[in-house]
Amino acid sequence: MYHAVADAPAPATYKLSVSPAAYAEQMHLLADHGFSPLTTATLAAAWREGRPLPPRPVVITFDDGYEGVHQHALPALKKHGFAATAFVATGWLRGAHEVPGAALDRMLDWGQVRELATAGVEIGGHSHTHPQMDQLSDERLWFEVLRCKEILREELGGGVPPVSFAYPYGYSSRRVRRTVRAAGFGVSLAVGNALAARRQGPYALERVTVRRSTGIEEFERLVEGRSVGRNFAKDRALTKGYAMVRRTRQCLRKVPETSV
Repeated sequence: MYHAVADAPAPATYKLSVSPAAYAEQMHLLADHGFSPLTTATLAAAWREGRPLPPRPVVITFDDGYEGVHQHALPALKKHGFAATAFVATGWLRGAHEVPGAALDRMLDWGQVRELATAGVEIGGHSHTHPQMDQLSDERLWFEVLRCKEILREELGGGVPPVSFAYPYGYSSRRVRRTVRAAGFGVSLAVGNALAARRQGPYALERVTVRRSTGIEEFERLVEGRSVGRNFAKDRALTKGYAMVRRTRQCLRKVPETSV
């Protein structure tokens, strides 16, 4: 899971960014080690239909829709003939649907998104305004999912709706997953910082985070599936703790006020 690919990202995106040079080196390592990148939709279809996966499968994903995905990541993907998936928050992208002041850094415009799609990058949904979806009312949750889907279908043309979705911040719940499924998405990705596995189900597949601090040796260990738990032990502990906080907040919102 990547976010911004930039030499000088905004402070808000720095820790979850990678430099163009680091990204190119990581893609070279995947090629050298015989990995076979595929899109999220291809992975889901293969697992659903019982079809074999290619040797050493890996899914390369980008969240949010930062411009560096087009400027820096796409050339490296083309160089190696790699497939990838970009999950875009439609209200963050530059253009007619932009929510002013919402994005954290310079984002893709719709022409660049279409160029990514033409080059073979799958474009998936990532909500409209990038909220914590498990904290939303039912009405707002439906808006975030359906508005995102509607805009992607409109902007990408062909009338084909997006297949894949990624939860902003990785946060979801049974209610969120049911909504995404009911909206017609066939597969959804969380974070989890673990390797994806069929047992996770198609609406809670996990990913491994690549950060500014991820050196090439650590990257190699992660894609080889070595020391993943140890690398992300602190992240997992924080995630579990914050999940309890979010569930409590959601429950409190549902408790009706009592008149005295």
